[in-house]
Amino acid sequence: MEEKPMAAGYSADGYLIDQDCFSAVRYRTMPVSWNGCGPIALCNLHRALGQEVSLPEVCRELEGLHRVNMPGPTSMRAMRLYLAKHLPACREVQGREEALSAAAASDAGIFRYWEGREPHFISYMRTPEGTFRFFNVADGLEDCRMSMEQFGEEHLRGGYVAVFCSDF
Repeated sequence: MEEKPMAAGYSADGYLIDQDCFSAVRYRTMPVSWNGCGPIALCNLHRALGQEVSLPEVCRELEGLHRVNMPGPTSMRAMRLYLAKHLPACREVQGREEALSAAAASDAGIFRYWEGREPHFISYMRTPEGTFRFFNVADGLEDCRMSMEQFGEEHLRGGYVAVFCSDF
C-alpha cells in the first residue's frame, strides 16, 4: 500500500488507528468515536488484505445487518454476517487460549474482547519481523507492535474472547 501523509485518526500508511477522530461519521445513530470499533476493525482488516473500503460504506452495511438500527456496539451476529459475505476465509475461534493460539498462527484478523470495562473489536496483522501490529487498542496504543503473547497478557485479562482470523 502507498504511504500517505498522516491525517487525524490515520496511520501514515492509511490504517484507521484512533477511533476518537471519527466523530463526524455516524454508526447505529451515534458517532463512530463512541461505538465504531467494529467498523474500524473491518476497514483495517480489508486494508491489511489489500482491499480498499471506506468507513462510511462499512458502517452502512453493518447497520443493515442489525435487526434494529439503534445505539449500540457491533453485535457478534452482524460481524459474523459481514465476514461471511466479504471475507469467508475467516474462521471464528472462541476462548482466550484458543484465540491467542489461532491468532499467533495467522497473518491478520480481528479480536473481540473486553478492553477494561468495554467490549471491543480490534484488528491486527503480522509484521515482516514476525511480531504483530495492533490497531485502535486503547488510548496510547492506537498503532502498536508486540508479540501475540504480550497482547494476551496485557489485554485479554478476563471476559469473553474470540478471534476471526485466517492465513490470507
